[in-house]
Amino acid sequence: MSKVVVVGSYVVDLMSRTPHLPKPGETVLGGPFQMGPGGKGGNQATAAARSGSEVTFVTKLGDDVFGREALKHFTKEDVNIEYIKVTPDQSTGAALIEVDEEGENSIVVALGACGTISEAEVEEAEEKIKEADIVLLQLETSIEAVVTTVKLARIHGVPVILNPAPYQEFPKEILKNVAYITPNETEAFELTGIEVTDEGTALTAAQMIHDLGVDSVIITLGGKGAFLYTGGDKGELIPSFTVEAVDTTGAGDAFNGGFAHAISNGYSLKDAMKFANAVAALSVTKIGTAPAMPYKNEVEALLAKTLK
Repeated sequence: MSKVVVVGSYVVDLMSRTPHLPKPGETVLGGPFQMGPGGKGGNQATAAARSGSEVTFVTKLGDDVFGREALKHFTKEDVNIEYIKVTPDQSTGAALIEVDEEGENSIVVALGACGTISEAEVEEAEEKIKEADIVLLQLETSIEAVVTTVKLARIHGVPVILNPAPYQEFPKEILKNVAYITPNETEAFELTGIEVTDEGTALTAAQMIHDLGVDSVIITLGGKGAFLYTGGDKGELIPSFTVEAVDTTGAGDAFNGGFAHAISNGYSLKDAMKFANAVAALSVTKIGTAPAMPYKNEVEALLAKTLK
């Protein structure tokens, strides 16, 4: 069983359905309301664990009801919670999510405790990082935590996946020690200034990111799939799966968790991306984020179905 360490965010998802996403100043009657575990780190850890990896999650929670529910969730998912810190000084993070009838969403994230993860708190998990097959990061936490994790992974020769989401400025020199980067179109634009609208612009953006030092650039393109670039004058689009989407929230997290599982189990890059695409596709067929992450048997069934 592969060992995956996820360092990053946990927030509780507070989600409501709505006929349409509100315009500025507009109040919309929605419902039903749903509360559940979330955050990019939490979603990715759940996706990797349900895919079949042994997962250690490094994050920080408030000493409150949301934090206690988080610990229950990860214990149930067989995620190692040894390095989840609980602080009385900050509240557990929260995400306010609106999802319209087309499955599109609008999200506001208040990071709370996970936005204060310190260098020392990451260093406590150094032994687990040393033992890991892959380390998975996002930018939905303190940049101090991101930089420290990349440093420790480099020291111990562990490959890093960086999901630069939601985008915030970070020291670009760390990219020389990142094996895989997985921006979506918006994050690729933030990194390069290139508006990604098709495979041609995806290639241009990927080449610029590759020049920053990342070996493998994967730009996720929603329902189109994901674009892979590893050097040279062309890349390749790995197409997604056709499903009936009911909630696209967390699809990128599903992709990253699935990719971490697959690549750490020795899949080729293309096969790992196919696996990740299947995890992402299945996740949007259910309401919610972490609770919507599919299990390994569901992913394998979808992959097998497409091969027939």
